[in-house]
Amino acid sequence: MVDEDATLIIRDVRPWGGERADVVVTGSRTTAVTPPGTVPAGSATEVQGRGQLALPGLVNTHAHVDKSWWGHTWESYGGEGGTQGRIAHERARRDALGIPGEAVATRVLRESLRTGTTRVRTHVDVDLGVGLRGIEAVRAAGAALDDAVELSIVAFPQDGVLRRPGVLDLLRRAAEGGADHIGGLDPSLIDRDPVGHLDGLFDIAADTGCGIDVHLHEPAELGAFSFDLILDRVERLGIAPGRINVAHGFAIVDVDPVRRRDLLARMAGLGVTMTTVAPVRMKQLPLHEFDDAGVRFGFGTDGIRDLWSPYGDGDLLGIAWQYARAGGVVRDEDLVRVVEIASRDGARFVTDEEHDIVAGARADVVLVDAENPMDALVRRVPRSLVVAGGRVIDPAELAQRPWE
Repeated sequence: MVDEDATLIIRDVRPWGGERADVVVTGSRTTAVTPPGTVPAGSATEVQGRGQLALPGLVNTHAHVDKSWWGHTWESYGGEGGTQGRIAHERARRDALGIPGEAVATRVLRESLRTGTTRVRTHVDVDLGVGLRGIEAVRAAGAALDDAVELSIVAFPQDGVLRRPGVLDLLRRAAEGGADHIGGLDPSLIDRDPVGHLDGLFDIAADTGCGIDVHLHEPAELGAFSFDLILDRVERLGIAPGRINVAHGFAIVDVDPVRRRDLLARMAGLGVTMTTVAPVRMKQLPLHEFDDAGVRFGFGTDGIRDLWSPYGDGDLLGIAWQYARAGGVVRDEDLVRVVEIASRDGARFVTDEEHDIVAGARADVVLVDAENPMDALVRRVPRSLVVAGGRVIDPAELAQRPWE
Protein backbone atom coordinates (compact mmCIF):
# COMPACT_ATOMS: atom_id res chain seq x y z
CA MET A 1 0.00 0.00 0.00
CA VAL A 2 1.01 3.64 -0.46
CA ASP A 3 2.73 5.09 2.60
CA GLU A 4 0.41 7.91 3.63
CA ASP A 5 3.38 9.80 5.08
CA ALA A 6 5.41 9.64 1.86
CA THR A 7 5.63 12.59 -0.50
CA LEU A 8 6.08 12.63 -4.25
CA ILE A 9 6.79 15.74 -6.32
CA ILE A 10 6.07 15.65 -10.05
CA ARG A 11 8.30 18.48 -11.25
CA ASP A 12 7.76 20.81 -14.20
CA VAL A 13 4.55 19.67 -15.88
CA ARG A 14 1.77 21.55 -17.66
CA PRO A 15 -1.65 20.52 -16.28
CA TRP A 16 -4.10 20.60 -19.18
CA GLY A 17 -1.44 22.40 -21.24
CA GLY A 18 -1.40 25.50 -19.02
CA GLU A 19 1.39 27.08 -17.05
CA ARG A 20 4.24 24.92 -15.77
CA ALA A 21 3.78 23.63 -12.25
CA ASP A 22 4.93 21.10 -9.68
CA VAL A 23 2.35 18.59 -8.47
CA VAL A 24 2.84 17.60 -4.82
CA VAL A 25 1.47 14.25 -3.68
CA THR A 26 1.14 12.99 -0.11
CA GLY A 27 0.24 9.34 0.09
CA SER A 28 -2.50 8.76 -2.45
CA ARG A 29 -3.72 12.37 -2.73
CA THR A 30 -2.62 15.49 -4.54
CA THR A 31 -1.94 18.06 -1.86
CA ALA A 32 -0.76 21.05 -3.90
CA VAL A 33 -0.18 22.34 -7.42
CA THR A 34 2.45 25.05 -7.15
CA PRO A 35 4.76 27.16 -9.34
CA PRO A 36 7.90 25.20 -10.27
CA GLY A 37 10.57 25.01 -7.59
CA THR A 38 8.55 26.51 -4.75
CA VAL A 39 8.39 23.25 -2.79
CA PRO A 40 11.75 21.94 -1.50
CA ALA A 41 12.51 18.30 -2.15
CA GLY A 42 13.28 17.30 1.42
CA SER A 43 12.86 13.52 1.61
CA ALA A 44 10.34 13.41 -1.23
CA THR A 45 10.65 11.21 -4.27
CA GLU A 46 10.92 13.40 -7.36
CA VAL A 47 9.79 12.76 -10.91
CA GLN A 48 10.97 15.11 -13.65
CA GLY A 49 8.19 16.07 -16.04
CA ARG A 50 10.41 18.11 -18.40
CA GLY A 51 7.54 20.39 -19.37
CA GLN A 52 5.29 17.59 -20.57
CA LEU A 53 1.51 17.82 -20.74
CA ALA A 54 -0.21 16.45 -17.63
CA LEU A 55 -3.75 15.08 -17.75
CA PRO A 56 -5.88 13.42 -15.09
CA GLY A 57 -5.96 9.63 -15.24
CA LEU A 58 -8.11 8.26 -18.05
CA VAL A 59 -11.42 6.65 -17.11
CA ASN A 60 -12.89 3.58 -18.80
CA THR A 61 -16.64 3.70 -18.20
CA HIS A 62 -17.57 0.46 -19.99
CA ALA A 63 -15.17 -2.48 -19.87
CA HIS A 64 -15.32 -6.28 -19.58
CA VAL A 65 -12.02 -7.03 -17.88
CA ASP A 66 -13.13 -10.53 -16.84
CA LYS A 67 -13.30 -12.03 -20.32
CA SER A 68 -10.21 -11.29 -22.42
CA TRP A 69 -7.79 -13.78 -23.94
CA TRP A 70 -4.95 -11.27 -23.62
CA GLY A 71 -1.91 -13.32 -22.61
CA HIS A 72 -2.94 -16.37 -24.66
CA THR A 73 -1.74 -17.30 -28.12
CA TRP A 74 -3.95 -16.15 -30.97
CA GLU A 75 -7.57 -17.24 -30.62
CA SER A 76 -9.29 -17.43 -34.00
CA TYR A 77 -12.71 -15.87 -34.31
CA GLY A 78 -15.21 -18.75 -34.25
CA GLY A 79 -18.90 -19.39 -33.90
CA GLU A 80 -21.76 -17.39 -35.33
CA GLY A 81 -22.16 -13.63 -35.53
CA GLY A 82 -24.77 -11.56 -33.73
CA THR A 83 -25.41 -11.27 -30.02
CA GLN A 84 -26.86 -14.77 -29.63
CA GLY A 85 -24.06 -16.35 -31.65
CA ARG A 86 -21.33 -14.61 -29.67
CA ILE A 87 -22.92 -15.59 -26.36
CA ALA A 88 -23.01 -19.24 -27.43
CA HIS A 89 -19.40 -19.23 -28.66
CA GLU A 90 -18.16 -17.55 -25.50
CA ARG A 91 -19.91 -20.12 -23.33
CA ALA A 92 -18.28 -22.91 -25.34
CA ARG A 93 -14.71 -21.56 -25.14
CA ARG A 94 -14.31 -19.55 -21.94
CA ASP A 95 -13.37 -22.42 -19.61
CA ALA A 96 -10.48 -23.46 -21.86
CA LEU A 97 -9.10 -19.91 -21.65
CA GLY A 98 -9.45 -19.52 -17.90
CA ILE A 99 -12.31 -17.05 -18.22
CA PRO A 100 -13.17 -15.66 -15.75
CA GLY A 101 -9.98 -15.68 -13.72
CA GLU A 102 -7.70 -13.42 -11.73
CA ALA A 103 -4.84 -13.84 -14.21
CA VAL A 104 -7.02 -12.80 -17.14
CA ALA A 105 -8.35 -9.70 -15.40
CA THR A 106 -4.92 -8.72 -14.07
CA ARG A 107 -3.39 -8.75 -17.55
CA VAL A 108 -6.15 -6.51 -18.90
CA LEU A 109 -5.90 -4.08 -15.99
CA ARG A 110 -2.11 -3.92 -16.34
CA GLU A 111 -2.48 -2.96 -19.99
CA SER A 112 -5.10 -0.35 -19.15
CA LEU A 113 -2.87 1.11 -16.45
CA ARG A 114 0.08 1.18 -18.84
CA THR A 115 -1.90 3.42 -21.19
CA GLY A 116 -3.01 5.78 -18.43
CA THR A 117 -6.37 4.44 -17.25
CA THR A 118 -6.67 4.72 -13.49
CA ARG A 119 -10.40 4.22 -12.99
CA VAL A 120 -12.63 1.57 -14.58
CA ARG A 121 -16.29 0.63 -14.50
CA THR A 122 -16.29 -2.99 -15.56
CA HIS A 123 -19.14 -5.34 -16.34
CA VAL A 124 -18.50 -8.83 -14.98
CA ASP A 125 -20.48 -11.83 -16.19
CA VAL A 126 -22.88 -13.34 -13.66
CA ASP A 127 -24.62 -16.49 -14.89
CA LEU A 128 -25.51 -20.04 -13.92
CA GLY A 129 -22.15 -21.33 -15.17
CA VAL A 130 -19.82 -19.03 -13.23
CA GLY A 131 -22.05 -17.73 -10.46
CA LEU A 132 -20.28 -14.82 -8.76
CA ARG A 133 -16.79 -16.21 -9.40
CA GLY A 134 -15.99 -13.54 -11.99
CA ILE A 135 -16.62 -10.73 -9.51
CA GLU A 136 -14.27 -12.39 -7.03
CA ALA A 137 -11.60 -12.73 -9.76
CA VAL A 138 -11.83 -9.08 -10.80
CA ARG A 139 -11.61 -7.88 -7.22
CA ALA A 140 -8.54 -10.09 -6.70
CA ALA A 141 -6.97 -8.63 -9.86
CA GLY A 142 -7.50 -5.11 -8.55
CA ALA A 143 -5.86 -6.06 -5.28
CA ALA A 144 -2.95 -7.68 -7.15
CA LEU A 145 -2.24 -4.25 -8.64
CA ASP A 146 -2.41 -2.70 -5.18
CA ASP A 147 -5.64 -0.95 -6.16
CA ALA A 148 -3.75 1.35 -8.52
CA VAL A 149 -6.81 1.04 -10.77
CA GLU A 150 -9.98 2.00 -8.91
CA LEU A 151 -12.78 -0.38 -9.92
CA SER A 152 -16.54 -0.08 -10.01
CA ILE A 153 -18.25 -3.42 -10.70
CA VAL A 154 -21.43 -4.12 -12.64
CA ALA A 155 -22.86 -7.62 -12.20
CA PHE A 156 -23.75 -8.37 -15.81
CA PRO A 157 -26.26 -11.01 -17.04
CA GLN A 158 -24.65 -11.61 -20.46
CA ASP A 159 -26.85 -14.66 -21.14
CA GLY A 160 -30.13 -12.98 -20.26
CA VAL A 161 -32.11 -12.34 -17.10
CA LEU A 162 -35.51 -14.00 -17.30
CA ARG A 163 -34.77 -16.72 -19.83
CA ARG A 164 -32.28 -18.27 -17.40
CA PRO A 165 -34.13 -18.98 -14.13
CA GLY A 166 -31.90 -18.17 -11.19
CA VAL A 167 -30.06 -15.23 -12.75
CA LEU A 168 -32.16 -12.63 -10.95
CA ASP A 169 -31.26 -14.32 -7.67
CA LEU A 170 -27.56 -14.14 -8.61
CA LEU A 171 -27.89 -10.44 -9.43
CA ARG A 172 -29.52 -9.83 -6.06
CA ARG A 173 -26.72 -11.70 -4.30
CA ALA A 174 -24.14 -9.67 -6.22
CA ALA A 175 -25.79 -6.40 -5.21
CA GLU A 176 -26.04 -7.51 -1.59
CA GLY A 177 -22.36 -8.49 -1.79
CA GLY A 178 -21.26 -5.01 -2.79
CA ALA A 179 -21.54 -4.81 -6.59
CA ASP A 180 -22.03 -1.15 -7.41
CA HIS A 181 -24.48 -1.83 -10.22
CA ILE A 182 -26.41 -4.65 -11.80
CA GLY A 183 -26.73 -4.91 -15.55
CA GLY A 184 -29.35 -5.81 -18.11
CA LEU A 185 -29.28 -6.78 -21.77
CA ASP A 186 -31.73 -5.92 -24.57
CA PRO A 187 -34.93 -6.56 -22.60
CA SER A 188 -37.06 -7.00 -25.73
CA LEU A 189 -34.67 -8.92 -27.98
CA ILE A 190 -33.02 -11.23 -25.43
CA ASP A 191 -35.68 -11.96 -22.81
CA ARG A 192 -38.62 -10.88 -25.00
CA ASP A 193 -40.26 -9.47 -21.89
CA PRO A 194 -39.07 -5.89 -21.37
CA VAL A 195 -41.50 -5.16 -18.53
CA GLY A 196 -40.55 -8.25 -16.55
CA HIS A 197 -36.85 -7.78 -17.29
CA LEU A 198 -36.74 -4.18 -16.11
CA ASP A 199 -39.10 -4.70 -13.18
CA GLY A 200 -36.78 -7.42 -11.91
CA LEU A 201 -33.73 -5.16 -12.11
CA PHE A 202 -35.43 -2.14 -10.56
CA ASP A 203 -36.83 -4.24 -7.71
CA ILE A 204 -33.28 -5.27 -6.79
CA ALA A 205 -32.05 -1.68 -7.08
CA ALA A 206 -34.87 -0.43 -4.86
CA ASP A 207 -34.16 -3.09 -2.23
CA THR A 208 -30.35 -2.86 -2.17
CA GLY A 209 -29.51 0.68 -3.28
CA CYS A 210 -27.34 -0.49 -6.18
CA GLY A 211 -27.34 1.24 -9.54
CA ILE A 212 -28.39 -0.20 -12.91
CA ASP A 213 -26.32 -0.22 -16.10
CA VAL A 214 -28.18 -1.72 -19.07
CA HIS A 215 -26.65 -2.87 -22.35
CA LEU A 216 -29.11 -1.63 -24.97
CA HIS A 217 -28.32 -2.59 -28.55
CA GLU A 218 -31.96 -2.51 -29.68
CA PRO A 219 -32.36 -0.25 -32.72
CA ALA A 220 -34.60 2.68 -33.59
CA GLU A 221 -38.12 2.72 -32.07
CA LEU A 222 -37.68 -0.64 -30.34
CA GLY A 223 -34.70 0.75 -28.47
CA ALA A 224 -36.48 4.05 -27.84
CA PHE A 225 -39.34 2.05 -26.31
CA SER A 226 -36.86 0.45 -23.91
CA PHE A 227 -35.49 3.90 -23.10
CA ASP A 228 -39.04 5.00 -22.23
CA LEU A 229 -39.59 1.98 -19.98
CA ILE A 230 -36.34 2.67 -18.14
CA LEU A 231 -37.12 6.36 -17.71
CA ASP A 232 -40.65 5.57 -16.50
CA ARG A 233 -39.21 3.46 -13.68
CA VAL A 234 -36.57 6.01 -12.72
CA GLU A 235 -39.27 8.65 -12.46
CA ARG A 236 -41.75 6.47 -10.58
CA LEU A 237 -39.19 5.22 -8.03
CA GLY A 238 -37.46 8.59 -7.60
CA ILE A 239 -34.00 7.10 -8.17
CA ALA A 240 -31.15 9.53 -7.54
CA PRO A 241 -29.35 11.09 -10.53
CA GLY A 242 -26.33 9.15 -11.79
CA ARG A 243 -27.54 5.73 -10.60
CA ILE A 244 -29.00 4.57 -13.91
CA ASN A 245 -26.95 4.22 -17.10
CA VAL A 246 -27.68 3.03 -20.62
CA ALA A 247 -24.70 1.55 -22.44
CA HIS A 248 -24.47 1.67 -26.24
CA GLY A 249 -28.04 2.96 -26.71
CA PHE A 250 -27.85 2.82 -30.49
CA ALA A 251 -31.48 3.88 -30.73
CA ILE A 252 -30.66 7.39 -29.54
CA VAL A 253 -28.92 8.11 -32.86
CA ASP A 254 -31.39 6.05 -34.92
CA VAL A 255 -34.51 8.03 -34.06
CA ASP A 256 -35.43 11.36 -35.62
CA PRO A 257 -34.04 14.57 -34.09
CA VAL A 258 -37.30 15.52 -32.35
CA ARG A 259 -37.64 12.11 -30.68
CA ARG A 260 -33.97 12.27 -29.65
CA ARG A 261 -34.40 15.78 -28.24
CA ASP A 262 -37.34 14.63 -26.13
CA LEU A 263 -35.49 11.56 -24.86
CA LEU A 264 -32.43 13.62 -23.98
CA ALA A 265 -34.52 16.22 -22.16
CA ARG A 266 -36.15 13.52 -20.08
CA MET A 267 -32.83 11.78 -19.39
CA ALA A 268 -31.28 15.06 -18.25
CA GLY A 269 -34.18 15.77 -15.91
CA LEU A 270 -33.84 12.33 -14.30
CA GLY A 271 -30.03 12.20 -14.27
CA VAL A 272 -29.81 9.14 -16.51
CA THR A 273 -26.41 8.78 -18.20
CA MET A 274 -24.98 6.94 -21.19
CA THR A 275 -21.74 5.22 -22.12
CA THR A 276 -20.40 4.53 -25.60
CA VAL A 277 -17.58 2.51 -27.09
CA ALA A 278 -17.65 4.69 -30.23
CA PRO A 279 -18.38 1.89 -32.74
CA VAL A 280 -16.67 2.72 -36.01
CA ARG A 281 -19.49 1.63 -38.33
CA MET A 282 -22.22 3.59 -36.61
CA LYS A 283 -23.20 7.19 -35.95
CA GLN A 284 -21.63 8.64 -32.82
CA LEU A 285 -23.48 10.18 -29.90
CA PRO A 286 -23.84 13.85 -30.90
CA LEU A 287 -21.54 15.80 -28.61
CA HIS A 288 -23.33 19.14 -28.67
CA GLU A 289 -26.81 17.68 -28.40
CA PHE A 290 -25.81 15.78 -25.27
CA ASP A 291 -23.96 18.71 -23.72
CA ASP A 292 -26.72 21.17 -24.55
CA ALA A 293 -29.31 18.85 -23.01
CA GLY A 294 -27.14 18.21 -19.96
CA VAL A 295 -26.83 14.44 -20.40
CA ARG A 296 -23.50 13.01 -19.25
CA PHE A 297 -21.81 10.25 -21.23
CA GLY A 298 -18.53 8.42 -20.95
CA PHE A 299 -16.19 6.39 -23.14
CA GLY A 300 -15.43 2.70 -22.76
CA THR A 301 -13.35 0.05 -24.47
CA ASP A 302 -15.98 -2.71 -24.31
CA GLY A 303 -14.28 -6.10 -24.74
CA ILE A 304 -10.52 -6.25 -25.23
CA ARG A 305 -9.17 -9.06 -27.43
CA ASP A 306 -11.94 -11.41 -26.38
CA LEU A 307 -14.26 -14.08 -27.78
CA TRP A 308 -16.55 -11.42 -29.23
CA SER A 309 -13.85 -9.70 -31.26
CA PRO A 310 -10.04 -9.84 -31.61
CA TYR A 311 -9.86 -6.03 -31.56
CA GLY A 312 -9.11 -3.82 -28.57
CA ASP A 313 -6.00 -2.94 -26.59
CA GLY A 314 -7.31 -1.16 -23.50
CA ASP A 315 -6.19 2.32 -24.58
CA LEU A 316 -9.02 4.65 -23.63
CA LEU A 317 -7.38 7.58 -25.43
CA GLY A 318 -7.68 5.49 -28.60
CA ILE A 319 -11.43 5.17 -28.04
CA ALA A 320 -11.68 8.93 -27.54
CA TRP A 321 -9.77 9.42 -30.80
CA GLN A 322 -12.11 6.99 -32.55
CA TYR A 323 -15.16 8.88 -31.30
CA ALA A 324 -13.75 12.24 -32.35
CA ARG A 325 -12.58 11.08 -35.78
CA ALA A 326 -15.76 9.17 -36.62
CA GLY A 327 -17.93 12.02 -35.32
CA GLY A 328 -16.13 14.73 -37.28
CA VAL A 329 -14.89 16.53 -34.15
CA VAL A 330 -12.28 19.08 -35.29
CA ARG A 331 -12.61 22.37 -33.40
CA ASP A 332 -10.24 22.99 -30.49
CA GLU A 333 -12.95 23.41 -27.87
CA ASP A 334 -14.63 20.18 -28.98
CA LEU A 335 -11.37 18.21 -29.03
CA VAL A 336 -10.65 19.39 -25.49
CA ARG A 337 -14.19 18.42 -24.49
CA VAL A 338 -13.56 14.88 -25.74
CA VAL A 339 -10.42 14.65 -23.59
CA GLU A 340 -12.41 15.93 -20.61
CA ILE A 341 -14.99 13.20 -21.12
CA ALA A 342 -12.20 10.62 -21.34
CA SER A 343 -10.65 11.75 -18.07
CA ARG A 344 -11.97 14.37 -15.65
CA ASP A 345 -15.68 14.11 -16.38
CA GLY A 346 -15.77 10.37 -17.02
CA ALA A 347 -14.73 9.71 -13.43
CA ARG A 348 -18.29 10.28 -12.22
CA PHE A 349 -19.07 6.80 -13.53
CA VAL A 350 -16.67 5.34 -10.95
CA THR A 351 -16.47 7.81 -8.05
CA ASP A 352 -18.29 10.77 -6.55
CA GLU A 353 -15.07 12.64 -5.78
CA GLU A 354 -13.37 15.25 -7.93
CA HIS A 355 -11.01 13.76 -10.51
CA ASP A 356 -8.51 16.35 -11.69
CA ILE A 357 -5.00 17.64 -11.05
CA VAL A 358 -6.04 19.69 -8.05
CA ALA A 359 -5.39 19.64 -4.32
CA GLY A 360 -7.53 17.08 -2.54
CA ALA A 361 -8.09 14.78 -5.51
CA ARG A 362 -6.77 11.24 -5.80
CA ALA A 363 -3.30 11.54 -7.32
CA ASP A 364 -4.01 10.22 -10.84
CA VAL A 365 -1.75 11.96 -13.36
CA VAL A 366 -0.75 10.96 -16.88
CA LEU A 367 2.24 12.57 -18.61
CA VAL A 368 2.39 12.77 -22.40
CA ASP A 369 4.90 14.51 -24.64
CA ALA A 370 2.32 16.67 -26.39
CA GLU A 371 1.72 20.36 -26.98
CA ASN A 372 -1.80 20.42 -25.57
CA PRO A 373 -4.83 18.13 -25.02
CA MET A 374 -5.87 18.47 -28.68
CA ASP A 375 -2.45 17.33 -29.86
CA ALA A 376 -2.41 14.43 -27.40
CA LEU A 377 -5.80 13.25 -28.69
CA VAL A 378 -5.32 13.49 -32.43
CA ARG A 379 -1.84 11.89 -32.33
CA ARG A 380 -2.75 9.33 -29.63
CA VAL A 381 0.55 10.18 -27.99
CA PRO A 382 2.17 7.36 -25.97
CA ARG A 383 2.04 7.79 -22.21
CA SER A 384 5.42 8.71 -20.69
CA LEU A 385 4.53 8.21 -17.04
CA VAL A 386 1.44 7.31 -15.04
CA VAL A 387 0.77 8.15 -11.41
CA ALA A 388 -2.15 6.12 -10.07
CA GLY A 389 -3.33 6.84 -6.57
CA GLY A 390 0.13 8.15 -5.74
CA ARG A 391 1.93 5.14 -7.22
CA VAL A 392 4.49 5.96 -9.90
CA ILE A 393 4.03 3.65 -12.88
CA ASP A 394 6.59 3.36 -15.67
CA PRO A 395 4.61 2.26 -18.73
CA ALA A 396 7.68 0.49 -20.13
CA GLU A 397 7.79 -1.76 -17.07
CA LEU A 398 4.20 -2.87 -17.67
CA ALA A 399 4.69 -3.51 -21.38
CA GLN A 400 3.82 -7.08 -22.30
CA ARG A 401 3.36 -9.09 -25.44
CA PRO A 402 -0.35 -9.82 -25.74
CA TRP A 403 0.33 -13.55 -26.25
CA GLU A 404 2.58 -14.02 -23.22
